[in-house]
Amino acid sequence: MADGQDRWVLHVDMDAFFASCEQLTRPTLRGRPVLVGGVGGRGVVAGCSYEARARGARSAMPSHQARRLVGPSAVFVFPRMAVYRALSRRVFEVFSAHAPVVEQVSVDEAFLEPPELRGADAERTRRWAEDLRAAIRESTGLPASVGAGAGKQYAKIASELAKPDGIAVVPRRDHSDVLYPLPVRSLWGVGPVAGERLSQFGISTIGDLAAMDDDDVVHALGRTVGPAIARIARGYDDRPVHERAEAKQISAESTFAADLTTAGQVAAAVRRSAEGAHRRLLGDGRAARTVTVKIKRTDFTSMTRSFTLPVGTTSLETIIAVARSLAPDPLDFGAIRLLGVGLSGLTEIHQDALFEQEFLPGTRQDSGHDEPDDLPDILGVGTTVTTDEEASGPGAEAADDPLPATPAIGAWRQGLQERFRTGSDVRHPEFGHGWVQGSGHGRVSVRFETAVTGPGRMRTFAEDDPDLELADPLDSLGW
Repeated sequence: MADGQDRWVLHVDMDAFFASCEQLTRPTLRGRPVLVGGVGGRGVVAGCSYEARARGARSAMPSHQARRLVGPSAVFVFPRMAVYRALSRRVFEVFSAHAPVVEQVSVDEAFLEPPELRGADAERTRRWAEDLRAAIRESTGLPASVGAGAGKQYAKIASELAKPDGIAVVPRRDHSDVLYPLPVRSLWGVGPVAGERLSQFGISTIGDLAAMDDDDVVHALGRTVGPAIARIARGYDDRPVHERAEAKQISAESTFAADLTTAGQVAAAVRRSAEGAHRRLLGDGRAARTVTVKIKRTDFTSMTRSFTLPVGTTSLETIIAVARSLAPDPLDFGAIRLLGVGLSGLTEIHQDALFEQEFLPGTRQDSGHDEPDDLPDILGVGTTVTTDEEASGPGAEAADDPLPATPAIGAWRQGLQERFRTGSDVRHPEFGHGWVQGSGHGRVSVRFETAVTGPGRMRTFAEDDPDLELADPLDSLGW
């Protein structure tokens, strides 16, 4: 074809996935600003609907800030990872039915490179993407955005342009018109530090970087990374689409320009690294049982400490609290130049946190009022996903200073016994499956509905009503 191109890569991103799953299985929430995440003092938004995003909320934002932005109409629900994983599996079954190789990026996004699109023009590629989106909608009821381009980077950018619930096809010949005006931060590998360095050279867009002198690129971004990023900016991304090994460990760490010398600085560093690892954990779609803290002293000697929870968790508050209990005080340990938080023991079996951090084993408590000390500038930041092969390789690290279990485990398990919190799935023999919209003063208000019923009625029961029982969240799918 005269207008065809030799390669089309597609990036599919499920729109506001966690919130969309909640709106699917709880129809009353459709069209409302939904926030998925923790609601405690340290709660963080794991996902939010487009209605909430329109009011300024976003993922990784503190829950109290998101609630303030969205206002009284905000609907907060705890994550139900079992539901998200079940829907994710269906989505990936659709992917596999449409393309022989699927590269999973996270629980809700993937790259595909269909062989039948080799040599196709933009219109044929668009029709293929439309068929894929329709198949996803038919199988799951969920919206998806699809981007198509001549490589993985361009497909990823195109899917961002397609949101929400749309398609964007960017042929190679249109790069200068569509991609060049975009911020240079749109490219993989260009984070805040690299972006600031490029701005010092007057580089603000992808087009600016594409036209940048090679020597200046090396000076700004380094001899290893710079040319690779510049090559992608100029329209050359030949990275293959391939299946990825399942992650065994997820971690994030930072190296600081000045040593950490106070407990407040360590607390801030733990939070930052935990947030980075937690974002990867949510994307992976599993829970973590083991939290590991890695510390490197000024003299470059290092130490790792770990703690294994009785159940897997996806709670950022839990991860931070455990990591805080593992991190040493620099007054006793010595000045710290590197700190990282790792998550392992990844499992699909987990229990959402039903408790505040004081129930965690060995947790070091915050006063609730003191702000952590300011962190020194960061020299290097790393967020990694370690696979089976990498975990067993020569660079793998062991947690060489595990903490023993403590009597506080009993309090942990006691916390798991809480019934009928807001958002819990319940069942009634007469009204079927529902979810708790509110509880207190001995009463429980339940909305009875699933993905297949449409919006349901709300009824109120006594908290000790023997007919009201906790239910499997998967029943809300109506499969």
